[in-house]
Amino acid sequence: MPRTITISDDVYEELRRLKEGRSFSDVIRSLLRKRSNVDVLMIAFGTRTEDEIRELEDELGEVDGWMRSLTPA
Repeated sequence: MPRTITISDDVYEELRRLKEGRSFSDVIRSLLRKRSNVDVLMIAFGTRTEDEIRELEDELGEVDGWMRSLTPA
């Protein structure tokens, strides 16, 4: 099921640059699979409080689990 998310213009431009013919979902999925890139994503989404960081990490974990459920093992 498609979802709509809101991102800042600079994040959009960076994702568009990384896209190289892939879908945005594929780009984000690729970044999420590299656990160390969570820090990069958090920086890209701006400065967060500790509570916001924990919430974002939880949400990214949910997204990761959802995306893994869609791809064959």
